[in-house]
Amino acid sequence: MSLEDLFLIMAFQHKFTRQLLSFLAGTLFAFAFPKFNLAGLAWVTPGLVLWLAAPNSGNRAYLSGFLSGLGCWLIMVYWLLLIPVHGYGLVAYLGQSAVGAAYMGLWCWLCWSFWPAHNTPKVPNLSGGSLSEQWLAINHWKRLGWPLICAVAWVATEMAFGRLFTGFPGYLGASQFRWITLIQITSLTGVYGVSFLIIWFSISGFCAIWSLSADPQRFIRSVIQMLPPVLALGAVLAFGQQSLTQADNSSRRLKIALVQPAIPQSTIWDPSEGTNRFLKLLAISRSALAEKPDLLVWPEAAMPEMITRDQFTQDAIVILLHPYHSWMVMGASDYETTPGTIVSAGTQFFNSVFLISPDGQMAGRYHKRHLVPFGEFMPGARWFPFLAKLRKAGAGLTPGDRPGLLQMTDPVAHFSVLICYEDLFPQEVRECQDNQTDYLLNLTNDGWFGNSGAQWLHCVNALFRAVELHVPLVRCCNNGITCWVDASGQLHNVYFPGSANEYQAGYKMIEVPLAGSQAGLHPTFYRQFGDVFGWGCVGLVAVLGLKRLFASRGGKRTASGTQQRPGRRAS
Repeated sequence: MSLEDLFLIMAFQHKFTRQLLSFLAGTLFAFAFPKFNLAGLAWVTPGLVLWLAAPNSGNRAYLSGFLSGLGCWLIMVYWLLLIPVHGYGLVAYLGQSAVGAAYMGLWCWLCWSFWPAHNTPKVPNLSGGSLSEQWLAINHWKRLGWPLICAVAWVATEMAFGRLFTGFPGYLGASQFRWITLIQITSLTGVYGVSFLIIWFSISGFCAIWSLSADPQRFIRSVIQMLPPVLALGAVLAFGQQSLTQADNSSRRLKIALVQPAIPQSTIWDPSEGTNRFLKLLAISRSALAEKPDLLVWPEAAMPEMITRDQFTQDAIVILLHPYHSWMVMGASDYETTPGTIVSAGTQFFNSVFLISPDGQMAGRYHKRHLVPFGEFMPGARWFPFLAKLRKAGAGLTPGDRPGLLQMTDPVAHFSVLICYEDLFPQEVRECQDNQTDYLLNLTNDGWFGNSGAQWLHCVNALFRAVELHVPLVRCCNNGITCWVDASGQLHNVYFPGSANEYQAGYKMIEVPLAGSQAGLHPTFYRQFGDVFGWGCVGLVAVLGLKRLFASRGGKRTASGTQQRPGRRAS
């Protein structure tokens, strides 16, 4: 009895059992990410999920993948339930989980649509023959090629996930953030290259098991099945090791004080707490400024008031900075009113970042471009105003229209600002860098989710932007992982001095090497050409899909042409 036959007897006699196993298999994806950090599960789970969908075809394969995706996302984004807004957390949780599950279902459907036995003569279809019988009938090259196609399909779905209905993208490659040598490949392929390698390796492993199950006497066949991804992994690790030996020769350093006030989200917009919040920020900042940093940073939405419209706040900032000759970056709300319009009708509100010079002058600002759907704006409300009524805060914020490229003088430093989860989208972060960019600066407020795994999940997904562009990434959070990431992807200053608690209030003093002209003169492949690898995978899936469609239609026409018409005899 083959392994597959035993599996079918035990699990697939009952529909509910099959669906439950698919769901449980998907949960293993979530355990590969923080805070569980069982990264090895990422290399096993894809093959298991696809195997569970194997005896199915069409809608059943999609359903199996959807259930696996649901198992993954319901655990991975549990922290959405902690949002202290009545009803919103549950809606966001179910919505994000359903969208993520839909992409997992799409991937399973694509993989089994491209199953090479479909194009192999005299092979029973998925519902009429065992997987072992089909596997034996497939030629050698197709057996090697199918896991590769599955990896291509995964990257194509990740590319879509990061661009359509953009909630939290959650790239599979991010689970390997601790394997520094491996993740250097992202300077060529983006984070998608790591995801690709994981899927290729995992599916090849399960195909090797199928080979051994189908014919235990042919052990070499199983070894050969694993050879291509193993060689590819070796090449990627060699590339990574070579990349790490190229030391950062930057002699310039910027001393930055990162303030983490750790203000609970339940009180952050409470008008009665505005003064207390401000005084807390000032107290922490005075302690930090005593160490004479070049730059003082406050997180996203640090100010309860709009600093450009509040003279008292402006004066307090000037008094704070003046004795220390330090620059300052802070997150606050902003608005603009179109001249000649009624204020209420012509006013646009923004989630913004401000750069303030040592003498208290506004030296630059940035309006967040990638807003959170439903949280910061109601999708479609600009074109269909009635939709704004479905959201308590109305249509919401307006997105900015340009990257946040800001510049300090004395000391000279150029940096690109990202707000909240803008650092999760590789294609957008790439657009925010120019040839003078020294580092990326992310201001965020992960306090929405309490002391949960959300902060870690956000951090490790953002970490890959530093490797992709080979520039440091500095993160300042209201409550979360305030730290910095070097150009190789290594985390620094995660915890406060003398503490193992990343969520407490305080400040961190860091010294960041400035990439500047070095990154501009020697840009990474990803910086120059973007998602060539990702779009290549999308294009290949499209070509294979069209080929499969035309082949299916051609087969139907051939079959219908051989059928005898009623009332006629064959000659």
